[in-house]
Amino acid sequence: MTNPAPLNDNELESVMEINDRTRGLNYDENLLWEKEHNDTAGVDLVPIAGTKSRTGVAQRGNIGLPQVSEPEVVRHFVRLSTKNYSIDSGFFPLGSCTMKHNPRLNEKVARLPGLSMIHPLQPESTVQGAIKIMYELQNWLAELTNLPGICLTPAAGAHGELAGVMTIRRAHDAKGHTQKTIMLVPDSAHGTNPATAKMCGYDIRVIPTKETGRVTVEAFKEALYATDPKGDDIAGMMVTNPNTCGLFETDIADVVDLLHEAGGYFYCDGANFNALVGKIRPGDFGVDVMHINLHKTFSTPHGGGGPGSGPICVAETLRPYIPTPIVVKEGDKYRFERDGERETSCGRLKGYQGQFGMHVRALSYMLSHGADGLKQVSEDAVLNANYISAMLKDDYHAPFEGPCMHEALFTEKYQAEKGVTTLDVAKALIEYGMHPMTVYFPLVVNGAMLVEPTETEGKDELDRFINVMKKIAYDVRSGDTEKFHDYPQAAPVKRLDELKAAREPKLRWQSV
Repeated sequence: MTNPAPLNDNELESVMEINDRTRGLNYDENLLWEKEHNDTAGVDLVPIAGTKSRTGVAQRGNIGLPQVSEPEVVRHFVRLSTKNYSIDSGFFPLGSCTMKHNPRLNEKVARLPGLSMIHPLQPESTVQGAIKIMYELQNWLAELTNLPGICLTPAAGAHGELAGVMTIRRAHDAKGHTQKTIMLVPDSAHGTNPATAKMCGYDIRVIPTKETGRVTVEAFKEALYATDPKGDDIAGMMVTNPNTCGLFETDIADVVDLLHEAGGYFYCDGANFNALVGKIRPGDFGVDVMHINLHKTFSTPHGGGGPGSGPICVAETLRPYIPTPIVVKEGDKYRFERDGERETSCGRLKGYQGQFGMHVRALSYMLSHGADGLKQVSEDAVLNANYISAMLKDDYHAPFEGPCMHEALFTEKYQAEKGVTTLDVAKALIEYGMHPMTVYFPLVVNGAMLVEPTETEGKDELDRFINVMKKIAYDVRSGDTEKFHDYPQAAPVKRLDELKAAREPKLRWQSV
């Protein structure tokens, strides 16, 4: 690689503007216990003489709150809030896995009293509107996937995986397929895939993908027939499509034909459905069961710990085996299945009926976009990722040729030659006031940098990110590398010893 031309004036101005706007937050905020002064505590009323508590609960003693004034409390938490990097303050190249813009309309609808103030134990006759929302969501998911069996219960993506593989296991058990003990999983899969299969009692056989980033027919055949000439010991295959390298599985139709011929089921990890929604239905390329991340594809925020929602969608052949309850319609009334009503089911996975607030938000998103809008969502997600890929292909190594889907994958190869690692690049992004991309995943490439811009980012914001990445690459190639080992300097928290932090975590605060 030759040294690149310096950034032009517009690109450099964009980088400096991003860099400057982070420096106002460079301050430390101590814990409230370190601020307390007994002479500035908030108001504490003296107990009225001759009275006693009428709560029936024993009076509690000192609960140990820090003695600070009300303004100090307010300022403390406001200052802490400015340390939170959010989608409302900047670009998240981590993408929809963690955070993308979520239309406020969805939040407003979910907070309507008739939806937010109900209880799952209310009589069904009093919450017909809420149950109808779930029924309509089932229909939308069935239409978008061409998989008619829908269960909304799972609480998040990994829980949806569990529900899907349990459904596969129940189907095989019902048919007496006790010899099917192996689940095929690519080496680039989400780590939850093999873990879920193992939890359901399957042995894992890995399909290598390192050469092409995809499951090839040849590699699949080797795994399928490794211990049985007909693949009769294979229960199924778990593949994400588009996969974790940001690539569409181009051989998927041929692979699924071979899998079905051997009597296996195709579980599709639906984590990346936002690259396909409205464009292609997973049931059309042979999917038997998949989970949908409502908190990813259909806007609901998942960053910061949830809540999530991971419904599963299954083909007609697997519909009898999905978990309970599902919503059914009888005449003009809606109800939930009763426990034991469908004896073939793999059972109940969760108390009550799932994350109802997430169901409301997802259906609001679908109805406000419509079929054409959802199609544009996936088109814009793919366009944004390919724009980043095209603009950075000369600055960062792309391990696989050709266009990507909704994620652009780079590695540290060029930067590592100068002693700068993927972690250094991530810390440099923090220095410039940007959240890092996903790093060191997928594991099939060394020093991975996985950039998912999502469909919600406009060209101006993408250009700012691209310009910062170009500035980082230019400085590395020009030999200005030492600073990268000390970044970030402009952030409130400086470079951490991450190895020590992982091995010797400080789990609680102690006064000196």
